[in-house]
Amino acid sequence: MGDGIERMSPEEIAAARARFALDQPAYVQYLNYWGDLLSGDFGYSYQKKRPVAEMVLAVLPWTLLLAGSALLISAVAGILLGAISAWRRAGWTDISLLWSMIALNSLPSFWLGMLLISVVAVQWRLLPSYGAITPAAGLAGWEKVADIAKHALLPVITLAIVSVPNVYITMRYTLLGVLGEDFIRTARAKGLPESAVLFRHVLRNALAPVATVLALRLGYAFGGTVVIETVFSYPGLGRLIFDAVSARDYPVMQGAFLLFTVAVLLSNLLADLLYPWLDPRTRAA
Repeated sequence: MGDGIERMSPEEIAAARARFALDQPAYVQYLNYWGDLLSGDFGYSYQKKRPVAEMVLAVLPWTLLLAGSALLISAVAGILLGAISAWRRAGWTDISLLWSMIALNSLPSFWLGMLLISVVAVQWRLLPSYGAITPAAGLAGWEKVADIAKHALLPVITLAIVSVPNVYITMRYTLLGVLGEDFIRTARAKGLPESAVLFRHVLRNALAPVATVLALRLGYAFGGTVVIETVFSYPGLGRLIFDAVSARDYPVMQGAFLLFTVAVLLSNLLADLLYPWLDPRTRAA
């Protein structure tokens, strides 16, 4: 009810509890919640006085832009670097990459984001430090697309950097296991060039665990954007959750967390569907 609750009379408090059905038993509230949910009603924001579904759908595209772009960059970089590291195992390239990824994996995302803002946005003035689009700029067409890309670049780079180590480590250790298999020795004994061995035999068999990691990263990327979007004041789902937690806006938090849950479940399903395509041996199983 806001900051003026201490000035409300007992009758007004009782009326407010009745309006939000908080005077009902817990199981009744739970059943009402499911009934509303199945009918597409996620409730109303206490703070904004707007439907929660409308608020979530308004900011979801910005989060999908950040999470999708960062996942794509981290997938390509992690797979390539992991393959190079495993192919040159125990060499300086492998050791340098491994220690670099361990260091990157220990970096707090909020610290890295603030560092990029300080250097790239403030000192070098190359990119904007906050927001998703320049306010009141009146841009349209490709100018608007370029402006959105410039605002998204720093958050995407931050998310990608902290996501690469997981993909790299999974790819490296999976590839090392595949390199010791009998069919790799057979392919080399047949006289196949090393490039054909790597791309046609090794990578294809090593991609299944990496696909699982990437699918799970896609689901958890929604939650990972909370910190990044707060640091960069980016108007996505993470920022919406931060504002809702600060204002104790429970309907908004419930709607956003439910979306996170669905994203993780769908990501697990996507990983299961990718397995038969990546590894034909799993089709029979």
